[in-house]
Amino acid sequence: MTRPEDAVYHYTESGLDNVWIDGIELVTDDDGDEVLSIENINGLHKAIALGIVGCHGAMDGKELRFLRTEMGLTQAELGKVLQKEALTVGRWERGERPIDPNADTIIRLVAMERLGLSLDVPTEVLSQYSIPAATPKAINIDGHDPSDYKLKPAA
Repeated sequence: MTRPEDAVYHYTESGLDNVWIDGIELVTDDDGDEVLSIENINGLHKAIALGIVGCHGAMDGKELRFLRTEMGLTQAELGKVLQKEALTVGRWERGERPIDPNADTIIRLVAMERLGLSLDVPTEVLSQYSIPAATPKAINIDGHDPSDYKLKPAA
């Protein structure tokens, strides 16, 4: 996966490999190291969740783990919602098995409900997002206004 040209910071602290934040400022600490100071981490994570839910292509295990933890669910609790064993959710998160497309769609719908995400897409269309994509997807966030993080349009 290549870094978008206008991205400033590759935000791997989220546990994801595909998130870049444009417009976020790095500051220099007392030791002279550049460090990231994120205002409104909840707003940033909500924008990332929207990027996962609204992205074409099946979720990967890291994205599933990110959404599950943002929703405040254990593997067992999410498994109960999906009528799957916690072990199955764990295998999906570790990338040992692909996420069932029907479960992927339900996870997106539950995340939208629990996290208050707004995506103007009918369920019939959203279900098509759960089909594996040929290329990795990048989640690009506009971080110029930390009070209102926004997804940048896909290139």
